Amino acid sequence: MGSIATKLASKSAEFQSMFLGQFPEQQLKAGNSEKYYQTLTDFDFICLKIQYPNFGIEALTRDYLLVEDPGKLENLADDKQLTLEQIKTLKIIQQTLELSSHVLNQDSNQLVGQLWGRLQSFQQREIQQILADAAQSKSKIPRFRPITASLTTPGGNLLRTLTGHKYSVNAVAITPDGKKAVSGSDDNTLKVWDLETGKEISTLSGHDNLVNAVAITPDGKTIISGSDDKTMKLWNLEKGTEISTLTGHNFSVRAVAITPNGKIAVSGSDDHTLKLWDLQTGEEISTLTGHNFSVRAVAITPNGKIAVSGSDDHTLKLWDLQTGEEISTLTGHTNSVQAVAITPNGKIAVSGSDDHTLKLWNLQTGKEIYTLTGHDNLVNAIVIAPDGETAVSGSDDKTMKLWNLEKGTEISTLTGHNFSVRAVAISPDGKTAVSGSDDNTLKLWNLEKRTEISTLTGHSSSVRAVAISPDEKIVVSSSRDHTMKVWNLQTGEEISTLTGHNHSVRAVAISPDGKTAVSGSDDNTLKLWDLQTGTEISTLTSHNDWVRAVAISPNGKTAVSGSDDKTLKVWDLQTGTEISTLTGHNHSIQAVAIPTVGYANSPDRKTAVSGSDDKTLKVWDLQTGTEISTLTGHHSFVRAVAISPNGKTAVSGSDDKTLKVWDLQTGTEISTLTGHKSWVRAIAISPNGKIAVSGSGDKTLKVWDLEQGTEISTLTGHHSFVRAVAITPDEKIAISASDDETLKAWDLEKGTEISTFIGESPLSCCVVSLNGLTIVVGEQSGRLHFLRLEGGDIQ
Repeated sequence: MGSIATKLASKSAEFQSMFLGQFPEQQLKAGNSEKYYQTLTDFDFICLKIQYPNFGIEALTRDYLLVEDPGKLENLADDKQLTLEQIKTLKIIQQTLELSSHVLNQDSNQLVGQLWGRLQSFQQREIQQILADAAQSKSKIPRFRPITASLTTPGGNLLRTLTGHKYSVNAVAITPDGKKAVSGSDDNTLKVWDLETGKEISTLSGHDNLVNAVAITPDGKTIISGSDDKTMKLWNLEKGTEISTLTGHNFSVRAVAITPNGKIAVSGSDDHTLKLWDLQTGEEISTLTGHNFSVRAVAITPNGKIAVSGSDDHTLKLWDLQTGEEISTLTGHTNSVQAVAITPNGKIAVSGSDDHTLKLWNLQTGKEIYTLTGHDNLVNAIVIAPDGETAVSGSDDKTMKLWNLEKGTEISTLTGHNFSVRAVAISPDGKTAVSGSDDNTLKLWNLEKRTEISTLTGHSSSVRAVAISPDEKIVVSSSRDHTMKVWNLQTGEEISTLTGHNHSVRAVAISPDGKTAVSGSDDNTLKLWDLQTGTEISTLTSHNDWVRAVAISPNGKTAVSGSDDKTLKVWDLQTGTEISTLTGHNHSIQAVAIPTVGYANSPDRKTAVSGSDDKTLKVWDLQTGTEISTLTGHHSFVRAVAISPNGKTAVSGSDDKTLKVWDLQTGTEISTLTGHKSWVRAIAISPNGKIAVSGSGDKTLKVWDLEQGTEISTLTGHHSFVRAVAITPDEKIAISASDDETLKAWDLEKGTEISTFIGESPLSCCVVSLNGLTIVVGEQSGRLHFLRLEGGDIQ
C-alpha cells in the first residue's frame, strides 16, 4: 500500500472509518474538486475502501456519483469544475467497479485482476497510473494478473451483474419507481434487489417448488409470484413477508399479470387454463378455458379489459376479462408461445416462440403484422419499452435483442449471459433493462447505448482447446465458432484467425518446430495450417464422424486423429495424405496421446495410445498400423489419457470415477487410483513423472503418487466441475479451470489453494507456458485470458 495506507495505519479504527467514509464528500464540500479527483483516481484509496469492513464496493461507487449529482451535497462550495476529461475518467472507473462488483463482493482480493482485465485499453494517464500502482502493490498471497483487457470493459451495454440465486432465474419485474427489481428462481425463492447499488435487499421464501412468474402491483407495494407448487403467493415488498397464498390451479403456474388498477391478477398454468383473481380477497373470480396445452404467457391491455395468452398449443388467445369469454385466436407460430407483451397504446401484441421468432399482431383485427427473425434458439421473454417503439427479447441463444417495432428490424444484440435468457424487464424510464438467466444471475443493461464496444474477447463461442508452441512464441485456440485463432503469447494480441472448418473445432496440436498446427473438427475433417502465414495448407478427409482428438509425433512428420467413427487415422503431414487407419475400438475415441520417447528396448518404435467410450485404451504401432495391446479394466468411458515423460506409463481417467496407471511396455495395469466421486476427464503429469493431478465432476482435484499408486491430497475449493488441469514446469503449482468460472492455483506440496481468478463464464481449458510465466485460459463465452501469477512467494 502507498501513502494513504501508511498514514491511516497509525490512526484509530474510528478515524479510519470516518476518513474513508467521508473524505471524498468533504473534499467536494470544501470546494476541492481537484483533490476529490486525485482521491478517486488513487489505487490505494480504492483498495482500502473496498477492503475496509464498514464499506466495500457499493460505498465506493457512490463516491463517484457525487460529482454527477451535486444536489446530494449540502453547502457545496464554489470551485473550479472538473474538466470533461476528468469526469469521463471518473465515469470509466465507476463503471469498471460496478461491472466488477459481484466479483469483488465475493473476493476483494480480485481487485487487481479486475482492474487489469477491464482497463488496459484506456489511455488516460490516471487510469494507467492506477494499473501501474495495482501491479506494483504488495500482496501476501499470489494473484493472477491479466496481460490483456480480456474482461468486459466499461462503456458498453452491460452495467452490472447481480448474483445470489442458486439456480436459474425465470422471472423478473421492476417496481414502478424503477428503484428495485424482483426475481423468481428455480431455487424456490424470490429476491428483491436495489438497482442503484446491485445489493440484495431481501429473500422471499415460502414456495415449495420453482418460481416461474413474478408481477408487481401498480402501487409498488405487493408482489405476486407463480410457482411449480401450483400456487400463487402475495408478498409485502417493503417488509419481505408473505401476505397470502392463492390456490386453485391443478398444475404449475407459468405466468402472472396484473390489471392497471391493481385489483385483479390473471394467471396461466400447465393445467391449460387461465384464472382471474381478486387481489383484495384472494379469491378466484373465474376460469378461462380454451387452450389445449400449457399456458406459458399472459399480458393485459392498458385499459384492463383484455388479456392475451400464449400457449404450448402454438396459439395466442384474446380474452374479455369482464365476461371471461374468448374473443379470438391468433395463429401463425409453429411452436410453443413462451412470451407476450402489449404496446402502451394497447393496439399491438408481440409474441415470442420456440420457433425462434417474434410476431407482431394487430389486436383489433387479430391479424399478424410481421415476423421478427434473428434469434438462433427459443424466444423466452419479451418486454416493450414505455415509448412503445422498442422491444427487448431474451432467448435460449444466450442473447437479448433490441427491436424497432415500427420498422420490424433488429437494432442490436446484447451478449453477456452464459446460458439461456429467461426473463427481461425494462425500467419505467426505458433507459435500463434487467434480465434473468439460466446462469443463475441477473444483469443490468444500458439500453441507450446502441453501439457495441469492441473488446478483446477472442472467439464468438466456447473455446474448446488451447495449445502453446514449443518456442513459446504463439498460442493457438480452437472454438465452437468454427475457427481457430493464433495469438502472441507474450502480449496476448491476436495475430490471425484461421477459417475453413464448417463446424466446432474440438482439438488442436502444434508441430515441434512451431510452424504448423493440426485441427480436428465436428465437420469430420482435420486441417493443416501454416501458423506463420495464417493460411490453410491442406484438408485431411476420410473420417466419417466428429474428430475429437489430435496428436503430433515428436518428429513432427505424422499426426494421429481419433474420431466418433470408432477409428484412428495416421497422417503424413508433409503430403497431407492418410498413411493408415487403426481399427479395433467399438465406440468413439475421446483421447489420443503419443509418447515423446520410444520404448527402452525399442527406442525407435513409434506408438500412440487411445482412450475410448468402449471403456478401453489401446496401444498402437504407428509404423505398421497395427494394435499392440488393449488395456482393459475401466467400467465406463475413458475420457482422458496422459503419458509420462519417459514414455513408460500412461494414466487414464474415466467416467467410472477412477484413474488407472498402465505399463505401456507390457500392456498391464499397474494400479487403480480411487477416491473421486464423479467422472475424471482431466489429467496432468508432473515433468519428473512422479505425480499426477486429476480434475473431476465432483468439483475436486486430487494429487497422486504414481510410484506408490496412492492419493497425496485432495484439493477442494471449486463449486462446479473441474474441466482442465495443468502443472507448472517447476512442479510446485497445479492450475485448474472449472465450470464455476474460476481458475485456481494450488500449492502441490501443501495441498492448499494459493490464488483464484474469476472469469465471466465457465472455463473450458487451460495451458501453462514452458517457462511457467503465462497461463492461457479459454472460456465458454469465447474469451481467452492471458494471465501472470505474481506476488506472495511466487518468483
